[in-house]
Amino acid sequence: MKNKRNLITAVALTSLMSAGLATNLHAEQLKIPVGSQADRSQASLPTTGMTQTSVRNRWGAPQDIHGPVGEPPISQWHYSDFIVYFEHDRVLHTVVKRNR
Repeated sequence: MKNKRNLITAVALTSLMSAGLATNLHAEQLKIPVGSQADRSQASLPTTGMTQTSVRNRWGAPQDIHGPVGEPPISQWHYSDFIVYFEHDRVLHTVVKRNR
């Protein structure tokens, strides 16, 4: 799939260049620093597949809850050091908050 996409891009670019429409093409490299996060291996975090009940029993009530929104329903539970994303009532992903 990636090779097909690269071929299509190359053909489109070649077509534009031959038509004189892409003579001033250039690319910029953006450097974005990675945020400082805690070492995930040292942190106690909810893991994928845990239920909302087990997260609440282990880490207590969240400071804030957003959602659910969309289909499937996705909600966020905000704790002081991390955010837990749920699909229905199961942990989808946990994100460590950036150190300030």
